[in-house]
Amino acid sequence: MTSDPKLDPQSRPVPQSPRPDPESPRKVLIVGSDSLVAKRVSEVLPAWELTQTADNKAALALMENSCFELVITGENTTGSEDVELLRKIRVVRPHTRLIILTDQSTPADVIAAIRGRAFSYFSTPYQESAFEEMLHLATETPIWDEGIEVLSATETWIRLVARCDIGTANRLLQFIHEVVDLPEEEADKVGVAFREILLNAMEHGGKFDPTQHVEISYVRARHMVICRIKDPGKGFSPGDDPNAVTSNPPDDPVRHLKLREAEGIRPGGYGVMLASKLVDELIYGEKGNDVLLIKYVEDP
Repeated sequence: MTSDPKLDPQSRPVPQSPRPDPESPRKVLIVGSDSLVAKRVSEVLPAWELTQTADNKAALALMENSCFELVITGENTTGSEDVELLRKIRVVRPHTRLIILTDQSTPADVIAAIRGRAFSYFSTPYQESAFEEMLHLATETPIWDEGIEVLSATETWIRLVARCDIGTANRLLQFIHEVVDLPEEEADKVGVAFREILLNAMEHGGKFDPTQHVEISYVRARHMVICRIKDPGKGFSPGDDPNAVTSNPPDDPVRHLKLREAEGIRPGGYGVMLASKLVDELIYGEKGNDVLLIKYVEDP
């Protein structure tokens, strides 16, 4: 990718998160008195031992003496308050997964949560299905620490690197969803386009190898949003990719699906075409491993 040691995937060993005693029940801590959140968590994680505590202060006191694999904050606290809890938990339980739920959030809070290695972040209103998927991911992912690293960030320009695996991609997409400051329809279009190009980069450039990383930039200018995704691969010519739908001959519109199946590649191949329909400009660099997504927006 680059000679910068911060961006060199070889300088990043894949960490292994310590697992609790396999004979002990897995435990989740829910902060706050929201019975709906507790009910949802118990339905998704029926075999887990669930503890509920009143507030962040009580949660931290409990964490000092008990080990919980997963902590979920309450919706009635602000994002900044939950980030502060995250920092304190990191001191006593550095590998605990923490999902922030909040009804008061800013892009700065989301950035701070990524820096503090929160597992995920949801501000209300959020989709219950997305939250449930993140619960599954938080309990099934064996390796997650340092999967996403902020290189530099302001509320309008964020640069980070992410490990090339599906779990990290899903976590990153939720963080970006929380940062994007756009009307709902435009935000959805940018989010879907970003997801398709990100997965392409991780799959084709990074080979879904967790020792490899993609570099991502998000810029929110007055009249546009720019997303840049650079993968660690050697690159390719977008028009010459046999696994893409755009390379199918007229008499064989599903050829790319057969090729992808033969090569053991995930189903799809429509990502670039879909992304190009959702944003205003899709621009590849010379080597094909560096992509810009541009969406023009009205002056806020």
